Amino acid sequence: MLLRLVRRSYAAVRPLSTEAATTVRSTRSGGGTSTTTSLEGSTGTGGKDTLGKRLLSLVYAKRSAVIAIRKWKEEGHPVRKYELNRIVRELRRHKRYKHALEVCEWMRVQDDIQLVSGDYAVHLDLIAKVRGMNSAEKFFEDLPDKLKVQTTCTALLHTYVQHKDTAKAESLMEKMSECGFLNCPLAYNHMLTLYISQGQLEKVPRLIEELKKNSSPDIVTYNLQLAVFASQNNVEAAEKAFVELKKAKLDPDWITFSTLTNIYIKNSLQDKAKSTLREMEKRISRKLRFAYASLISLHTNLESKDEVFRIWKEMKSLFRKLSDTEYTCMISSLLKLDEFGEAMKLYTEWESVSVTKDTRISNLLLGAYINKNEMEKAVEFHSRMVQKGISPSYTTWELLTWGYLKQKEMDKVLGFFKKAVTCVSKWDPDTKMVKEMFHVVEEQGNIQVAEQLLVTLRHAKYVNTEIYNALLRAYVNAGKMPMIVAERMKKDNVKMNEETQKLIGLTSKMTVTEVPDSVA
Repeated sequence: MLLRLVRRSYAAVRPLSTEAATTVRSTRSGGGTSTTTSLEGSTGTGGKDTLGKRLLSLVYAKRSAVIAIRKWKEEGHPVRKYELNRIVRELRRHKRYKHALEVCEWMRVQDDIQLVSGDYAVHLDLIAKVRGMNSAEKFFEDLPDKLKVQTTCTALLHTYVQHKDTAKAESLMEKMSECGFLNCPLAYNHMLTLYISQGQLEKVPRLIEELKKNSSPDIVTYNLQLAVFASQNNVEAAEKAFVELKKAKLDPDWITFSTLTNIYIKNSLQDKAKSTLREMEKRISRKLRFAYASLISLHTNLESKDEVFRIWKEMKSLFRKLSDTEYTCMISSLLKLDEFGEAMKLYTEWESVSVTKDTRISNLLLGAYINKNEMEKAVEFHSRMVQKGISPSYTTWELLTWGYLKQKEMDKVLGFFKKAVTCVSKWDPDTKMVKEMFHVVEEQGNIQVAEQLLVTLRHAKYVNTEIYNALLRAYVNAGKMPMIVAERMKKDNVKMNEETQKLIGLTSKMTVTEVPDSVA
């Protein structure tokens, strides 16, 4: 929950890391300002050919933005700096970082284009995204001293935060302090984001106090602070921070009220939660599309079914096409509200319009069937997924494994578990699942499945002393003696412990079994 709240607040921080670059002086050689944030001026409308349209049409990363710009110039068209800046912002918005970087690099070598520090800040940020932190550091080091100013330093700090390099970020903050570059909250907000994401909450209060000495907190600062209080379930501190925010004459945004609503819901303060939720809704609009999913989730947590349906209806009227994320949010909410029929209707709608065939959405319904212990319907639904071209993922097989594990049908458990571990390049061990599987085979004395589980885990490179002990306990319950256990453990580089010795002693008095095919 804390990381989700931080990501919301951090979304407001990210564009600010190169804030100066979004209001840059621009002409071929300077003069004038522009704060346009869309490509309306550069892409044009209708069938008009523009440089912006050409650059945005370079869908594949291998295509060159520089070649497109050169061709545009050769055709006799002017290339203006303010226009290129708008194109770079739009490319960044679409996460087309490679082409955005190429545009920046082209501008840098033009004699008739004068760059300012904000342009270099954008350039540095793009280098970090495309080539990594080390390249961004090298770019910064190679800048003339006159360009190592607040904007470029903050861009480098932003890079350290994104790479979670606390030591370098703290060192840079010290240097920025010495240079007098900490007279606005932006750098502090980056550091707050880093500390919160790393769970270093003890550093937050001191940093905020330092911020207050050098500058004034902004709405992002308060939202990050509220995220911390939400994680600590501290209603009193959150309300105190909100009062302080109002006294500072800052306008709370939708994130502010979303975080407060979450705190109130967790503390069963329903009336307050409904009040802040109303305030949140007043602050969202078509431009803040991602806020609607948060609104649905909060109404779901308040068990306000009518409000959930109302918001969803509004979203469908506002947006021509809904995303997988939005369908996921709504289907999850309907399942949480025990509206399985409505969830299935919505899933069918998604199924008919989806081009992604995202298995994560299908897994929501599959998991719902399994949670209701309706395994026959779960298997039927899984077949439907496959027929519709939705490829099963690790989670799909994991869900089916758990479903049959609850029913203790170990042959089916084994089959789905094998599919789960073999469909990923590297299996992240689910110790709870492994423990439960061996608990059942021990209980049943099912040595055949126990042996096959061991083989599957060996292929997944997850074999240890406890797994061998569980295997031996299954043999004990079956009244059988396993063969060459010590040799097998040695081959798997697994050491015996006291329990292993005891179990081998118990089974040595039992009926001998054949050497399993897997180790024969």
